[in-house]
Amino acid sequence: MDVANSIKDLSYALDTFYFLMSGALVMWMAAGFAMLEAGLVRAKNTAEILTKNIALFAIACVMYMLMGYNIMYPADGNGIFPALDLSFMFGGDNEPAEVLGQDFGAWYDGSYYSGMADFFFQVVFVATAMSIVSGAVAERMKLWSFLAFAVVMTGFIYPLQGYWKWGGGFLDGLGFNDFAGSGVVHLCGASAALAGVLLLGARKGKYGPDGQVNAIPGANLPLATLGTFILWLGWFGFNGGSELIISNVGEANAVAAVFVNTNAAAAGGVVAALIAAQLMFGKADLTMALNGALAGLVAITAEPLAPSPLWATIVGGIGGVLVVFSIVTMDKLKIDDPVGAISVHGVVGMWGLLAVPMSNGDASFLAQIIGLVTIAVWTFAASFATWFIIKAIWGIRVSEEEEYEGVDVGECGLEAYPEFTSK
Repeated sequence: MDVANSIKDLSYALDTFYFLMSGALVMWMAAGFAMLEAGLVRAKNTAEILTKNIALFAIACVMYMLMGYNIMYPADGNGIFPALDLSFMFGGDNEPAEVLGQDFGAWYDGSYYSGMADFFFQVVFVATAMSIVSGAVAERMKLWSFLAFAVVMTGFIYPLQGYWKWGGGFLDGLGFNDFAGSGVVHLCGASAALAGVLLLGARKGKYGPDGQVNAIPGANLPLATLGTFILWLGWFGFNGGSELIISNVGEANAVAAVFVNTNAAAAGGVVAALIAAQLMFGKADLTMALNGALAGLVAITAEPLAPSPLWATIVGGIGGVLVVFSIVTMDKLKIDDPVGAISVHGVVGMWGLLAVPMSNGDASFLAQIIGLVTIAVWTFAASFATWFIIKAIWGIRVSEEEEYEGVDVGECGLEAYPEFTSK
């Protein structure tokens, strides 16, 4: 093998390995969501939320393989509807001769990697979007109704709006920027969650007369904190992997910058949310600090490469303040979200998209606003219709008795903490 082909071979292997390891980190975020949500719900609902998290991940993998990936990344895309190519589900990848046979001068930009690695990286993203929905509808939704929605969300709703940006669709043509998914993943998941929550209604006892808001504490804050740290770790794969390649000096430096800015934004989110909570409530609220970390991460996801570390910290900090005010506002509007997912991923996802032009001179506010509105409106409308149909056919809410006893027993036939569960 000559020197040129040796470099191609090594570059292909390195970029593919980096892609796969980044995807593995994002897959680990599924554990983070499971632990975060399990910690923020009551003990009597823990087994069901864990069941939802592992089942939705599996459903996402199957549906994205069967149809989602080909909708999101068609052979030809430049508009609203993709030209479907169903070849991927039958397997296959780049042949060594095909890779090594490329003209060296034209080929070597470090962007050639396994197609299967690309699928793996993308499928864990769709599972992340669906995980956002899980926490928002916790403690009162029927398990199988939720899983039915997951089929539609991961197989069609998410992939179509993903195609509009990442698959070469019309949003990409307009110049909409979303590096790793503040809009495509997080705003999409939050919009689907909002549609479900509005049809589902609040938990019993959450809101009283005269605008009273009753706190319903989570059962396990150490578990929620562990989940947040897992998500923080996984986000390095989420944002860092979205650089796609690492096999040359420029890309390696870019990946390092993305890691630093991702970490800085999360830190800024924690500090800002903690200060905001102290000023608003007179206490250093741990749950607000946890959501502040996630808000900082969501905010920087739309553009983690262009900012300086200081600006990334500020972007994350603004996200941390926004999430505190948003969670309080959601309660005033009687939108019951047990884990704050709509605020973290939706409200702050919007901020992340709007912050892009402040550090990336190639982005425009108009394109960002068009992308933001398109993703939110499409996902909300399609999700509302899907939830509505499921509600009409099977219903989406458990009975009052099941909600009082806990959905663990009613939906799963077991309890996560059988010796300690308190009604």
